[in-house]
Amino acid sequence: MTTSALVTPISLSNDLLTGAEWSPSHTRDLILLSAEIKARPGRYASSLTGKFIALIFEKPSLRTRVTFDVGIQSMGGSVVFLDHTQASASLGARESIADVARNLDRWVHGIVARVYQQKVLEEMAANAAIPVINALSDKFHPCQALADFFTLEERFGALRGFKLTYVGDGNNVCHSLMYLAARLGVHLRVATPHDYQPAPEVVADSKRVAKETRAKIELMTDPREAVAGAQGVYTDAWTSMGFEAEGEVRSAVFRPYQVNAELMSLAAPDAVFMHCLPAHRGLEVTPEVLDGPQSVVLDQSENRMYVQKAILHTLF
Repeated sequence: MTTSALVTPISLSNDLLTGAEWSPSHTRDLILLSAEIKARPGRYASSLTGKFIALIFEKPSLRTRVTFDVGIQSMGGSVVFLDHTQASASLGARESIADVARNLDRWVHGIVARVYQQKVLEEMAANAAIPVINALSDKFHPCQALADFFTLEERFGALRGFKLTYVGDGNNVCHSLMYLAARLGVHLRVATPHDYQPAPEVVADSKRVAKETRAKIELMTDPREAVAGAQGVYTDAWTSMGFEAEGEVRSAVFRPYQVNAELMSLAAPDAVFMHCLPAHRGLEVTPEVLDGPQSVVLDQSENRMYVQKAILHTLF
């Protein structure tokens, strides 16, 4: 993947809540900016000087917390961490989400929030003039999906026509992959059980954009058919945070969707395996695949920081 000497900052929506706010050209520009920042981090070492960013976390985190924290500080910014992972500190319990957003709007320059419900992000954005970034919700995970496609472009080059298969639950990660695949011209197959398909509105919007970019969005139920010939095979946990009560049922339903050596053998010879982590070895993926030579999961983790730095540089 090559970059220009300096990528011009791009103009995006004030917030990043889903990834659908951005046009195909803006999405492409952000991937290029991520590569530029990774290659020449020193040029962006003062991009956030004097900026204070609030990190609000309702869910535990390793990758999201560290990559945003380190990324902000490496660009000269300061982090204000608000821990709402405990029931006693539940976001919105002590005061309304709107009031939290209105107050933060007076003190900091932006909000990065990892929350249980997408509506919390939407309420924050509606009540604050400062940018609000979705660091994960029940519906979307745009920072992750952007890092995923950046990782693929690093390895394979231009992504138009790239064949990616997602196997498992039609969840937040799946939704963001669909939105961004459509905007980047990727051919995405999504294989899920009938009752766990992605949201119809996400499918509809992704297919609408795909007509413009010549992407393809296909829904399937047979994982073997979906993986056949794929250049990338992606899966995620069968039971996301907040759905723990469904764990036993989901384990039975999703067992045929496990990514193992046999399933990977149906993909292209140079195919890579992807997972947003944390992974559950022996459930959605076997250890030999997760820890094997085709796995790029650590590249995805590393690239979270560069993509998020590009988002921060653009919005702030």
